[in-house]
Amino acid sequence: MRARRGAPVSTEGGRKAIIAAASANLGIAVTKFAAWALTGASSMLAEAIHSTADTGNQLLLMIGGRAAVREADKEHPFGYGRARYLAAFMVAIVLFSLGGLFALYESYEKIVAVRAGEHDALMESSWWWVPLLVVAISLVAESMSLRTALKETHKARAHLSVLQFIKQAKAPELPVVMLEDSAAVLGLVFALLGIGLTLLTGNEIFDAVGSGCIGVLLVVVAIILGREMLSLLEGESASPENRAAVAEAIRGTAGVGTIIHMRTIHVAPETILVAAKIGVDPGDSAAGVARIIDDAEAAVRSAVPMVGPLYLEPDILRTPGAETKEN
Repeated sequence: MRARRGAPVSTEGGRKAIIAAASANLGIAVTKFAAWALTGASSMLAEAIHSTADTGNQLLLMIGGRAAVREADKEHPFGYGRARYLAAFMVAIVLFSLGGLFALYESYEKIVAVRAGEHDALMESSWWWVPLLVVAISLVAESMSLRTALKETHKARAHLSVLQFIKQAKAPELPVVMLEDSAAVLGLVFALLGIGLTLLTGNEIFDAVGSGCIGVLLVVVAIILGREMLSLLEGESASPENRAAVAEAIRGTAGVGTIIHMRTIHVAPETILVAAKIGVDPGDSAAGVARIIDDAEAAVRSAVPMVGPLYLEPDILRTPGAETKEN
Protein backbone atom coordinates (compact mmCIF):
# COMPACT_ATOMS: atom_id res chain seq x y z
CA MET A 1 0.00 0.00 0.00
CA ARG A 2 1.51 3.31 -0.99
CA ALA A 3 1.43 6.13 1.53
CA ARG A 4 -0.04 9.29 0.11
CA ARG A 5 -0.35 11.82 2.90
CA GLY A 6 2.68 12.99 4.81
CA ALA A 7 5.06 11.22 2.48
CA PRO A 8 8.67 12.25 3.00
CA VAL A 9 10.42 14.60 0.67
CA SER A 10 13.58 13.16 -0.80
CA THR A 11 16.77 14.56 0.70
CA GLU A 12 18.13 15.09 -2.80
CA GLY A 13 15.10 17.12 -3.86
CA GLY A 14 15.33 19.30 -0.77
CA ARG A 15 19.05 19.83 -1.31
CA LYS A 16 18.51 20.96 -4.90
CA ALA A 17 15.90 23.48 -3.82
CA ILE A 18 18.12 24.80 -1.00
CA ILE A 19 21.16 25.26 -3.25
CA ALA A 20 19.07 27.00 -5.93
CA ALA A 21 17.52 29.34 -3.35
CA ALA A 22 20.83 30.13 -1.61
CA SER A 23 22.57 30.91 -4.90
CA ALA A 24 19.79 33.24 -5.99
CA ASN A 25 19.44 35.01 -2.64
CA LEU A 26 23.14 35.69 -2.12
CA GLY A 27 23.58 37.49 -5.44
CA ILE A 28 20.27 39.29 -5.13
CA ALA A 29 21.07 40.57 -1.63
CA VAL A 30 24.25 42.24 -2.87
CA THR A 31 22.50 43.99 -5.77
CA LYS A 32 19.64 45.15 -3.54
CA PHE A 33 22.03 46.67 -1.01
CA ALA A 34 23.79 48.46 -3.86
CA ALA A 35 20.48 49.81 -5.17
CA TRP A 36 19.50 51.01 -1.70
CA ALA A 37 22.89 52.72 -1.21
CA LEU A 38 22.46 54.58 -4.50
CA THR A 39 18.83 55.64 -4.04
CA GLY A 40 17.80 55.29 -0.38
CA ALA A 41 14.61 53.45 -1.35
CA SER A 42 13.02 51.89 1.76
CA SER A 43 11.52 49.02 -0.21
CA MET A 44 14.99 48.17 -1.51
CA LEU A 45 16.46 48.09 1.98
CA ALA A 46 13.59 45.88 3.21
CA GLU A 47 14.14 43.53 0.28
CA ALA A 48 17.92 43.52 0.80
CA ILE A 49 17.49 42.46 4.44
CA HIS A 50 14.91 39.91 3.33
CA SER A 51 17.34 38.33 0.85
CA THR A 52 20.11 38.36 3.45
CA ALA A 53 17.83 36.58 5.92
CA ASP A 54 16.85 34.05 3.26
CA THR A 55 20.51 33.32 2.49
CA GLY A 56 21.18 32.70 6.16
CA ASN A 57 18.11 30.51 6.31
CA GLN A 58 19.40 28.28 3.53
CA LEU A 59 22.63 27.86 5.49
CA LEU A 60 20.60 26.90 8.58
CA LEU A 61 18.79 24.23 6.59
CA MET A 62 22.10 22.87 5.30
CA ILE A 63 23.55 22.79 8.83
CA GLY A 64 20.42 21.05 10.10
CA GLY A 65 20.66 18.50 7.33
CA ARG A 66 24.27 17.70 8.16
CA ALA A 67 23.51 17.41 11.88
CA ALA A 68 20.59 15.06 11.20
CA VAL A 69 22.73 12.36 9.55
CA ARG A 70 24.81 11.70 12.67
CA GLU A 71 24.63 8.14 13.94
CA ALA A 72 22.47 7.33 16.94
CA ASP A 73 24.30 7.12 20.27
CA LYS A 74 23.52 6.52 23.94
CA GLU A 75 22.34 10.08 24.46
CA HIS A 76 20.21 10.07 21.30
CA PRO A 77 19.17 6.45 20.74
CA PHE A 78 16.77 7.35 17.94
CA GLY A 79 19.25 9.51 16.08
CA TYR A 80 19.42 13.22 15.32
CA GLY A 81 16.77 13.45 12.61
CA ARG A 82 14.82 16.17 14.39
CA ALA A 83 17.74 18.55 13.93
CA ARG A 84 16.15 19.30 10.56
CA TYR A 85 12.95 20.39 12.30
CA LEU A 86 14.90 22.62 14.69
CA ALA A 87 16.76 24.27 11.80
CA ALA A 88 13.48 24.96 10.02
CA PHE A 89 11.96 26.43 13.20
CA MET A 90 14.98 28.72 13.52
CA VAL A 91 14.37 29.79 9.92
CA ALA A 92 10.87 30.92 10.93
CA ILE A 93 12.34 32.97 13.80
CA VAL A 94 14.89 34.65 11.52
CA LEU A 95 12.25 35.35 8.89
CA PHE A 96 9.95 36.89 11.52
CA SER A 97 12.53 39.06 13.26
CA LEU A 98 15.26 39.95 10.79
CA GLY A 99 12.94 39.98 7.78
CA GLY A 100 9.41 40.91 8.82
CA LEU A 101 9.94 43.12 11.87
CA PHE A 102 12.81 45.01 10.25
CA ALA A 103 10.72 45.77 7.16
CA LEU A 104 7.85 47.01 9.34
CA TYR A 105 10.25 49.19 11.34
CA GLU A 106 11.73 50.62 8.15
CA SER A 107 8.22 51.36 6.87
CA TYR A 108 7.32 53.15 10.10
CA GLU A 109 10.51 55.23 10.03
CA LYS A 110 9.88 56.22 6.42
CA ILE A 111 6.26 57.21 7.12
CA VAL A 112 7.38 59.38 10.05
CA ALA A 113 10.03 61.02 7.85
CA VAL A 114 7.55 61.71 5.05
CA ARG A 115 5.05 63.27 7.46
CA ALA A 116 7.84 65.43 8.86
CA GLY A 117 8.55 66.73 5.36
CA GLU A 118 11.87 64.99 4.98
CA HIS A 119 12.89 63.66 1.58
CA ASP A 120 15.23 60.79 0.81
CA ALA A 121 17.55 60.40 -2.13
CA LEU A 122 15.19 58.38 -4.32
CA MET A 123 13.34 61.32 -5.88
CA GLU A 124 16.49 63.36 -6.42
CA SER A 125 18.88 60.60 -7.44
CA SER A 126 19.99 60.16 -11.02
CA TRP A 127 20.08 56.43 -10.18
CA TRP A 128 16.29 56.22 -9.79
CA TRP A 129 16.15 53.52 -12.46
CA VAL A 130 18.51 51.18 -10.59
CA PRO A 131 15.93 49.82 -8.10
CA LEU A 132 13.54 49.04 -10.96
CA LEU A 133 16.28 47.16 -12.80
CA VAL A 134 17.31 45.29 -9.67
CA VAL A 135 13.72 44.31 -8.95
CA ALA A 136 13.26 43.06 -12.51
CA ILE A 137 16.46 40.97 -12.39
CA SER A 138 15.57 39.71 -8.91
CA LEU A 139 12.12 38.66 -10.08
CA VAL A 140 13.69 36.54 -12.79
CA ALA A 141 16.19 34.92 -10.39
CA GLU A 142 13.63 34.32 -7.62
CA SER A 143 11.11 32.96 -10.11
CA MET A 144 13.68 30.44 -11.33
CA SER A 145 14.42 29.43 -7.74
CA LEU A 146 10.70 29.12 -7.02
CA ARG A 147 10.27 27.06 -10.17
CA THR A 148 12.91 24.61 -8.90
CA ALA A 149 11.19 24.37 -5.51
CA LEU A 150 7.77 23.84 -7.10
CA LYS A 151 9.19 21.22 -9.45
CA GLU A 152 10.71 19.24 -6.57
CA THR A 153 7.55 19.74 -4.52
CA HIS A 154 5.38 18.41 -7.32
CA LYS A 155 7.36 15.16 -7.25
CA ALA A 156 6.67 14.75 -3.54
CA ARG A 157 3.13 15.96 -2.99
CA ALA A 158 1.33 13.55 -5.37
CA HIS A 159 -2.40 14.41 -5.24
CA LEU A 160 -2.06 16.98 -2.44
CA SER A 161 -2.59 20.69 -2.99
CA VAL A 162 0.29 23.01 -2.14
CA LEU A 163 -1.35 24.08 1.14
CA GLN A 164 -2.05 20.45 2.09
CA PHE A 165 1.55 19.57 1.30
CA ILE A 166 2.88 22.36 3.55
CA LYS A 167 0.66 21.18 6.39
CA GLN A 168 1.28 17.45 6.04
CA ALA A 169 4.88 17.16 4.83
CA LYS A 170 7.19 15.55 7.38
CA ALA A 171 10.43 16.72 5.72
CA PRO A 172 10.80 20.49 6.29
CA GLU A 173 13.19 21.60 3.54
CA LEU A 174 10.88 21.89 0.54
CA PRO A 175 8.00 23.58 2.38
CA VAL A 176 10.47 26.08 3.86
CA VAL A 177 12.15 26.91 0.56
CA MET A 178 8.84 27.03 -1.31
CA LEU A 179 7.32 29.45 1.22
CA GLU A 180 10.44 31.61 1.25
CA ASP A 181 10.65 31.79 -2.54
CA SER A 182 6.94 32.53 -2.84
CA ALA A 183 7.31 35.34 -0.30
CA ALA A 184 10.37 36.62 -2.17
CA VAL A 185 8.50 36.85 -5.48
CA LEU A 186 5.47 38.54 -3.91
CA GLY A 187 7.72 40.84 -1.89
CA LEU A 188 9.44 41.97 -5.07
CA VAL A 189 6.06 42.78 -6.56
CA PHE A 190 5.32 44.96 -3.51
CA ALA A 191 8.71 46.64 -3.88
CA LEU A 192 8.11 47.27 -7.59
CA LEU A 193 4.73 48.83 -6.89
CA GLY A 194 6.05 50.93 -4.01
CA ILE A 195 9.04 52.30 -5.90
CA GLY A 196 7.19 52.64 -9.19
CA LEU A 197 4.27 54.58 -7.68
CA THR A 198 6.70 56.80 -5.77
CA LEU A 199 8.54 57.68 -8.99
CA LEU A 200 5.29 58.24 -10.90
CA THR A 201 3.51 60.35 -8.30
CA GLY A 202 6.39 61.91 -6.40
CA ASN A 203 4.76 60.71 -3.17
CA GLU A 204 7.27 58.79 -1.07
CA ILE A 205 4.55 57.28 1.09
CA PHE A 206 4.14 54.55 -1.54
CA ASP A 207 7.72 53.42 -0.97
CA ALA A 208 7.02 53.21 2.77
CA VAL A 209 3.80 51.28 2.18
CA GLY A 210 5.67 48.87 -0.08
CA SER A 211 8.15 48.17 2.71
CA GLY A 212 5.26 47.68 5.15
CA CYS A 213 3.56 45.18 2.84
CA ILE A 214 6.82 43.22 2.62
CA GLY A 215 7.02 43.19 6.41
CA VAL A 216 3.45 41.95 6.86
CA LEU A 217 4.02 39.26 4.22
CA LEU A 218 7.15 37.96 5.93
CA VAL A 219 5.53 37.94 9.38
CA VAL A 220 2.57 35.92 8.05
CA VAL A 221 4.84 33.43 6.28
CA ALA A 222 7.02 33.11 9.39
CA ILE A 223 3.99 32.41 11.59
CA ILE A 224 2.70 29.72 9.21
CA LEU A 225 6.13 28.14 8.95
CA GLY A 226 6.81 28.35 12.68
CA ARG A 227 3.50 26.73 13.53
CA GLU A 228 4.10 23.77 11.22
CA MET A 229 7.70 23.26 12.37
CA LEU A 230 6.70 23.47 16.04
CA SER A 231 4.17 20.70 15.43
CA LEU A 232 6.91 18.52 13.94
CA LEU A 233 9.25 19.28 16.84
CA GLU A 234 6.54 18.32 19.31
CA GLY A 235 6.21 14.98 17.56
CA GLU A 236 3.69 14.11 14.86
CA SER A 237 2.28 10.67 14.23
CA ALA A 238 2.64 8.89 10.91
CA SER A 239 0.20 9.82 8.16
CA PRO A 240 -3.26 8.19 8.25
CA GLU A 241 -2.35 6.02 5.27
CA ASN A 242 0.88 4.85 6.85
CA ARG A 243 -0.89 4.10 10.13
CA ALA A 244 -3.54 2.13 8.27
CA ALA A 245 -0.88 0.22 6.33
CA VAL A 246 0.99 -0.68 9.53
CA ALA A 247 -2.21 -1.82 11.25
CA GLU A 248 -3.24 -3.87 8.22
CA ALA A 249 0.15 -5.57 8.10
CA ILE A 250 -0.02 -6.48 11.80
CA ARG A 251 -3.60 -7.75 11.64
CA GLY A 252 -2.79 -9.77 8.53
CA THR A 253 -0.06 -11.70 10.32
CA ALA A 254 -1.03 -15.26 11.22
CA GLY A 255 -1.45 -15.61 14.99
CA VAL A 256 -2.33 -11.97 15.66
CA GLY A 257 -5.84 -11.78 17.04
CA THR A 258 -6.14 -7.99 17.15
CA ILE A 259 -4.33 -4.74 17.88
CA ILE A 260 -5.12 -3.64 21.42
CA HIS A 261 -3.50 -0.25 20.89
CA MET A 262 -0.87 1.30 18.64
CA ARG A 263 1.23 4.47 18.67
CA THR A 264 3.36 6.02 15.94
CA ILE A 265 5.65 9.04 15.85
CA HIS A 266 8.14 10.54 13.42
CA VAL A 267 11.58 10.50 15.06
CA ALA A 268 12.96 11.91 11.79
CA PRO A 269 11.38 13.00 8.51
CA GLU A 270 11.98 9.60 6.92
CA THR A 271 11.78 7.43 10.05
CA ILE A 272 8.68 6.30 11.93
CA LEU A 273 8.70 4.70 15.36
CA VAL A 274 5.89 2.17 15.92
CA ALA A 275 4.85 0.70 19.25
CA ALA A 276 1.85 -1.65 19.51
CA LYS A 277 0.29 -4.12 21.88
CA ILE A 278 -1.15 -7.10 20.04
CA GLY A 279 -3.55 -9.77 21.19
CA VAL A 280 -2.40 -13.39 20.84
CA ASP A 281 -3.87 -16.78 21.66
CA PRO A 282 -3.32 -17.56 25.38
CA GLY A 283 -2.43 -21.10 24.36
CA ASP A 284 0.55 -20.05 22.22
CA SER A 285 4.00 -21.04 23.45
CA ALA A 286 6.78 -18.51 23.97
CA ALA A 287 8.43 -19.73 20.78
CA GLY A 288 5.15 -19.35 18.93
CA VAL A 289 4.65 -15.80 20.17
CA ALA A 290 8.21 -14.91 19.17
CA ARG A 291 7.54 -16.23 15.68
CA ILE A 292 4.35 -14.20 15.43
CA ILE A 293 6.18 -11.03 16.43
CA ASP A 294 8.98 -11.68 13.93
CA ASP A 295 6.45 -12.26 11.15
CA ALA A 296 4.52 -9.12 12.09
CA GLU A 297 7.70 -7.03 12.10
CA ALA A 298 8.65 -8.30 8.65
CA ALA A 299 5.15 -7.57 7.34
CA VAL A 300 5.18 -4.02 8.74
CA ARG A 301 8.59 -3.16 7.30
CA SER A 302 7.55 -4.54 3.93
CA ALA A 303 4.33 -2.50 3.91
CA VAL A 304 5.91 0.75 5.17
CA PRO A 305 9.69 0.93 4.60
CA MET A 306 9.84 4.19 6.58
CA VAL A 307 9.28 2.25 9.82
CA GLY A 308 12.46 2.24 11.90
CA PRO A 309 12.22 1.35 15.61
CA LEU A 310 9.40 -1.18 15.97
CA TYR A 311 8.18 -2.53 19.30
CA LEU A 312 5.44 -5.18 19.45
CA GLU A 313 4.21 -6.32 22.86
CA PRO A 314 2.15 -9.50 23.01
CA ASP A 315 -0.81 -9.62 25.36
CA ILE A 316 -4.08 -11.45 25.85
CA LEU A 317 -7.20 -9.55 24.83
CA ARG A 318 -9.23 -9.94 27.99
CA THR A 319 -12.28 -7.98 26.78
CA PRO A 320 -13.72 -9.52 23.60
CA GLY A 321 -14.70 -6.89 21.05
CA ALA A 322 -12.67 -4.15 22.73
CA GLU A 323 -12.02 -1.15 20.51
CA THR A 324 -8.60 -0.90 18.94
CA LYS A 325 -6.79 2.37 19.69
CA GLU A 326 -4.43 3.67 17.01
CA ASN A 327 -2.48 6.91 17.05
